[in-house]
Amino acid sequence: MSTFRPLEGHAALVTGANCGIGAATARALAAGGARVLLTYLRMNDAEDPGIPATYRENRASTADAQVEAIRAAGGSAIGCEADLGDAQAPRRLFELAEAELGPVDILVNNASGWLADTFLPKDRDSMGRALSGVSAATHDTQFAVDARGSALMIAEFARRLIERGSRWGRILGLTSGGPLGFPGEVSYGASKAALENYTMSAAFELAPYGVTANIVYPPVTDTGWVTDAVRDHVKQRPDLLHIVEPEDVAETIAYLCTDGGRFITANKIHLR
Repeated sequence: MSTFRPLEGHAALVTGANCGIGAATARALAAGGARVLLTYLRMNDAEDPGIPATYRENRASTADAQVEAIRAAGGSAIGCEADLGDAQAPRRLFELAEAELGPVDILVNNASGWLADTFLPKDRDSMGRALSGVSAATHDTQFAVDARGSALMIAEFARRLIERGSRWGRILGLTSGGPLGFPGEVSYGASKAALENYTMSAAFELAPYGVTANIVYPPVTDTGWVTDAVRDHVKQRPDLLHIVEPEDVAETIAYLCTDGGRFITANKIHLR
């Protein structure tokens, strides 16, 4: 672990932390001295020739390996499987964190019910990945986690922080897509837009309590899903400069959680 520990004395809750950006963020926060609860939900994705098996394996994993890595490096971490589509999950997660790690003052809403859906009569996107038509099921799968689940996590975070009289807190959310939508991943993009809006509201409502709230928009990040087709797609898009690793994104998230980021709030930080 680093000898510089700017998050010493803080406790963090990171959702979707069994792999990818969530796992890298949990490791980065722990390296900074925070005690971390890593939440996750194992996903059993159908085989898809457009998505590497590694990505499916990552999504089906527990957070045990991440917890062990943090502890081996001298950090403090626990893991817990939880379905954020369950409205009672936030209360249970915060109770666990408080009992094992202390009061949570860092919340990272990273978990996603990701799937690819479209309004078009297509079953594959330009990169060969399976597509579903927009339906009640695709909408609810996405919004239950990315939108409602994240909002309830913020609400639980805020309630507990205010009740204990705290004057320090950090809320981070991960987004993608944008105001013009997310063709080919329309419910994903819409649910992330809702998360952005919830987070901005939190930034203003919770500012008097010393809480900052920001959204991080990563570049294309190789969490195991990047194929040669994706790399070719990035090369052809002038707005997509490069492909980064989860640790690159986690570095920014960790900085925003430190006192160095205390004046950065109500921002969508678009990493390039």
